[in-house]
Amino acid sequence: MLLALDISTSCTGYCLFDDNGLVDIDYINLSKHKGLYQKAAYVKDRIYKLSCKYDIKQVVVEENLQAFRPGLSSAKTLMTLAQFNGVVRWICYEIFNDKISSINVNTARKSVGLKINKKDKTKTTKEKVLDWVTQDNATIKWPTKILKSGPNKGKERICAEAYDMADAYVIGKSFLVENIK
Repeated sequence: MLLALDISTSCTGYCLFDDNGLVDIDYINLSKHKGLYQKAAYVKDRIYKLSCKYDIKQVVVEENLQAFRPGLSSAKTLMTLAQFNGVVRWICYEIFNDKISSINVNTARKSVGLKINKKDKTKTTKEKVLDWVTQDNATIKWPTKILKSGPNKGKERICAEAYDMADAYVIGKSFLVENIK
């Protein structure tokens, strides 16, 4: 079984795949946990529970961003994400031994046939990835919420955590595609 992770300090998306495809998809919400160590302890607990429930043989994570890009994440944010990514990889190493791989997000998207048209500004990249995953696997039930205020009060919307889940799906699917060849 393959565990695919999209690691972030606010929400870590995960997917589990076996030889027949997707087995589980969910997220680890870290927004209520303060500081790197509390977040890491919570992730460790959740990953350990997954290891008890599933026979995980391999872990794949999204590779750290390698460069600062003005207008997006700040240098401080990139450093924090890189630190947390390293901590979660160490946690996986402790639980699963030496079975951790990483894949660049652009390489992953390319290997599964996901093309992001940057000229199309009608949707964000995250929305385009979510749409692709939904088309690739229509059985996934994304987490939703009912808006409580504003002009869309009462309407159902997909939760932000779904984007992290979708990213984990792409990372996992890419690993499978690249390692079945």
